[in-house]
Amino acid sequence: MNDLVALRRALHRIPELGFIEHKTSQLLWDRVSRTLGPPTRIADTTGFFVDLGDPDAVSTLLLRADMDGLPVAEETGLPYASEHRGFMHACGHDCHMAALTCAAESLVGGVGVPEGVRLRILYQPAEEGGGGARRCLEEGVLDGVDRAFGLHVCNELPTGTIAVTDGGIMAGVIDFTITITGRGGHGGLPHRAIDPVVAAAQLVLALQTIASRRSSPFEPVVVTVGAIHGGEAFNVIPDAVSLSGTVRTFSLEVDATVEQDIRAIAAGVAAATGTSVSVDWIRECIPTINDPGFVSLVAQAAAEVGFESIVADYRTTAGEDFGYILNVADGGVPGAYALVGSRNEDKGCDEPHHSPRFMIDEDVLPLAAALHGAVVSLYGE
Repeated sequence: MNDLVALRRALHRIPELGFIEHKTSQLLWDRVSRTLGPPTRIADTTGFFVDLGDPDAVSTLLLRADMDGLPVAEETGLPYASEHRGFMHACGHDCHMAALTCAAESLVGGVGVPEGVRLRILYQPAEEGGGGARRCLEEGVLDGVDRAFGLHVCNELPTGTIAVTDGGIMAGVIDFTITITGRGGHGGLPHRAIDPVVAAAQLVLALQTIASRRSSPFEPVVVTVGAIHGGEAFNVIPDAVSLSGTVRTFSLEVDATVEQDIRAIAAGVAAATGTSVSVDWIRECIPTINDPGFVSLVAQAAAEVGFESIVADYRTTAGEDFGYILNVADGGVPGAYALVGSRNEDKGCDEPHHSPRFMIDEDVLPLAAALHGAVVSLYGE
C-alpha cells in the first residue's frame, strides 16, 4: 500500500498532456527497467510496453494504463498537488499507472506469470482525445496479443464496487459542428435577409427528436448542442451561425444512423428556411465494447480479491479510447474494461472526473492492483 500510494502521488505531481508525457514516461521507464525488464518504445511517442513471461507462450494478455493528464488547474490543496501549473491528473490516470506497475512487479517478484502466458504491460500516451490507442495499434502493439484488459477508477461508484458490463460499457464520442449560412442584413428589415439564427433555433429543437422519436428506447442515444456562435450586434442579422455539440452511443451501427439523421434534419431545416448547411463530423473515440466471456473472468477475479459489489449493468456516456483496443472488427482483440469505484464522501472524494477538485479514495489502489493480478492468474488457468 505504501509503495502504491507513493508511486501514485509521484505521478500525480507531474501531469502532462497527450504525447508530451516526458517526465511521466521517464519515471515509469526507469522503474520498469529496474523491476520488470527492458521496455520497448512505441515509435516517436512517449508510450512504451514491456513483455513478461514466456516469449514463446501460446497466449498473450495485454494490460494497459493510460499516462496523460488534463489541462485543468488543480484546486485540491493536496500536499502532492500538481507541480505543473494549469495541468492536473483530474481523471485518475495516475492511479492506473501505479496500480498496473505494482501489480506487474508483484507478479514478477511473487508467483510469476502463469505458465503458457505472456503479459504485455502497456503504458499508453494520449488517451484524452489524442488518439493514443489508435497510434498503438498502428505501431503494432497488439501484434501477437490475444486478449486485453484495462480499468478506470470511477468517482460515480463507491470504493469497493466494480462495474464490468457485457457489451457497451463506455460510449463512443462524436464532436460535430453544423454551420448554417444565410444572408446577413438589418435586424429591423428581416425580409431583406435570410436569417440563420432562426434556422439554428429550429435545428436545435429538431435535433432533440433523434433521441426521443427516431431512436429505439432500448438503445441509449445522447445528442447535445453545447455551443452556438453567430452575430455580434443586437440589430444585425449575421451571415452564418454555427452549432457545436456531441453525440454519445454504445453502438457503431446506432452511431451511423444518428449521423444520417443529423445530416437529414440539418438539410431539411436549410431547405425550409432558404439557408445552406454543412456538417463536420469528428470521431473522438468509438464505444468500448466488452467481450462477454472475458467479463465473466473479470467478475470472478473481482470476487476473489474482495470487491464488495460487482455491478453487471452499469454504463457511462463518458468516452474511453480503450474501445479501439477492443474493436475486434478493426485490428483489436476481445477483452474487457472495468470501472473501479473510487468515491468516498467521508474523505471528500466525490467530485466528478475532470473537476479541478477531483480526488480519489486511495483505498481503491490495492483493489485495482490486486484485480490485475487476479485477472492474470485466472487467464492462465
